[in-house]
Amino acid sequence: MAIEVEHKFLIANDNWREHITKSIKYRQGYLSSLATNSIRVRISDNHAWLNIKSATIGTHRHEYEYEIPLSDANEIVNNLCKKPLIEKTRHFVTHDTNIWEIDEFEGENKGLIVAEIELPEIGQPFSKPDWLGKEVTHDLRYYNNNLAIHPYSEWREN
Repeated sequence: MAIEVEHKFLIANDNWREHITKSIKYRQGYLSSLATNSIRVRISDNHAWLNIKSATIGTHRHEYEYEIPLSDANEIVNNLCKKPLIEKTRHFVTHDTNIWEIDEFEGENKGLIVAEIELPEIGQPFSKPDWLGKEVTHDLRYYNNNLAIHPYSEWREN
């Protein structure tokens, strides 16, 4: 069984930008987003994946990911997925020995930037860089499947 251990944070400042090692554009859509799970298709460059995640809120949840043909993924995202799509650039930043994934959203979620760290095990300690802001791991609004339903541009307090 695959378990994802992840923490999500807001960004406090732009100091992370000087440490970007690579960036990848993603486009993803949701086929299903239920109280128990979500099913999405994600496209980046010349690759695409079908992803199934449990809807457990917190630092860890079940996750399964399978590569699928790019042409199929484009058809699924364009014709079957709920709108709006999630569009973002994921920047990779190394701090100490950890790789941070910083998602800079576009489209209807433009203006939102979220940092994530995936850890190999639950409870593993990690150092927090000075550009890290408030932890939002337990805030449902920041999960991509919720951003596809309630985009950042519609939040009153953003």
